[in-house]
Formats: sequence, structure tokens, C-alpha cells
Amino acid sequence: MTLAIILIVAASLALIVILGISFSRALQVSGDASVSKRVQPLDVDAFRNLIDPTEREYLRSRLPGAEFREVQRQRLRAMAAYVQVAGRNAAVLVNMAQGGLASSDAHTAEAARQLIDGALLLRRNAAFALLKIYIAMAWPDWDMAAAPILNGYVQLNGAAMLLGRLQNPAEPVRISAR
Repeated sequence: MTLAIILIVAASLALIVILGISFSRALQVSGDASVSKRVQPLDVDAFRNLIDPTEREYLRSRLPGAEFREVQRQRLRAMAAYVQVAGRNAAVLVNMAQGGLASSDAHTAEAARQLIDGALLLRRNAAFALLKIYIAMAWPDWDMAAAPILNGYVQLNGAAMLLGRLQNPAEPVRISAR
């Protein structure tokens, strides 16, 4: 009995490590192209619709159980894609903001610091949200929320636009599609 418990705990820890590695690689960014070429704009309104609890409850009330679970799994897959894009965009913005930290202009340096803080927080939250989403795919009736990712992304958009205007007014920085 003790051996079975030890094996279950070891397997669970191994699964967590594997998921952590896969999530961190999914959120990585590569290349040295300009920010506008590396950022993939996110449709905030579509993301907001996916995470809306009233929309979820509407589907639950209108669809039979099995059909609701299948639709919810598809919505969760789409939600995971949005969260991955948000995490990758946050990584791009961290790279962009690191150059602004060395600026002699105090406003630019402060904007860069705020952008880095927000982007790092969003990346961490995106990794946790992906874990929750993948767990929710196994149990689609489970109520999970990715609202913190959306709210953080909207705030990050404002911070990125501010730093972009301070660093290079000719090249606007936009991370949302709306």
C-alpha cells in the first residue's frame, strides 16, 4: 500500500514537471525582429466572450450534457490558444522594455519598469491559467476563470503603448486587435 502511494506521488510530480516544461516552452519567444513583427495581436473581445461565465451558463442551459461538454472543450482549446499568445506577447514586451530601463529619461525608465513588472506577472499567470485550462478539459463542468489573464493583458496593452510612444513615436506598439 505504501509503495502504491509513493508511486502515485512520484508520477504526479513527474507530470507536474513535464507540464511545467511544456508550458514554459510554449510561452517562449525567439528572434530579434521589431516588436511589431513579433507581437501577435490578440482579439480581446473574442477572448472576453470565451471567458464570460454568463455565456458558459447560457450554453449549459441550452445544450444537452454531452454536447455542452464537447462545446466547452472546444472553447477551452481556444482559450488556451489565447492564453499562449498573451504569454508570448508578454515575453516580447519584456525584451522590448529591457532596452528602456537604461534610458536617461526618467519617464521612459519608469514606464519600462512598469511594463516589465506587468509582463512578468502576466507570463506567470498565463502558465497557471494554462494548467487550469488543461485540467478543465478533462472535467468541462469544472468552473475555471481566465479573467485575470484578460485583465492583465488589457493593462499590459496600455503600458506597452505608453513605452512605445516614449521610445519611438513613429512605430506604434499594439498588442490587441481591437
